[in-house]
Amino acid sequence: MPTEPQDPIALRPALPADMRAVRGLVEPYAERRILLDKEMVGYYEAVQEFVVATSTDGGTAGDVVGCGALHVMWEDLAEVRTLAVDPAWRGRRVGHALLAALVERARGLGLRRVFCLTFEVPFFAAHGFREIDGTPVTADVYAELLRSHDDGVAEFLDLAHVKPNTLGNTRMLLDL
Repeated sequence: MPTEPQDPIALRPALPADMRAVRGLVEPYAERRILLDKEMVGYYEAVQEFVVATSTDGGTAGDVVGCGALHVMWEDLAEVRTLAVDPAWRGRRVGHALLAALVERARGLGLRRVFCLTFEVPFFAAHGFREIDGTPVTADVYAELLRSHDDGVAEFLDLAHVKPNTLGNTRMLLDL
C-alpha cells in the first residue's frame, strides 16, 4: 500500500516545542473517547517516542498536522500510540505516512511485533495488523509486564483496571 501523503508534509522526530501542538491534536479525539489524553508532563516525558507530520505548504508551513508514538514494551514488542491527524488533514494519507514511519522505526530497533489498541480497525488492517485475543507473550514476559505502571502496557495485557478506557477498542498486532 502506498503511504505517500496527498498533501505536502514532512515527517520528523518530535521536539519538546511540538508537544503543545501534539496535545492539541489529541484533544478532539480524547473528548470523543477515541484516544486517551494525558497531562502535559506525560507528553514531554514521551517526546522521544513521537514522530510528527508538519505541513510544508505555504501558509501552513511548519504546522504540526499529525503525530504518532512508538512505545517499546519488551525486547521484541512495541505499541503504536497517540496516532492523531488534524481533522482538516484527514483523508490525505498523513496517518498512513505516520504509521509507516513508526513501523519502520520499530524495524530499526530490531523489534518483531507492533501492537495497537484502536477503533480504526480497517486502517490498521490495511497496514497488516490483525485482531488478537489474549496476550501474545509468554508467561514469564507477562509476569514482567505486570510490573509496569504504564496504562498502555496494562491495556496490552487486557487488565481489568483499564477496561473502562478500552471499551469498544480492538487489540491488534503486526508481525514484522
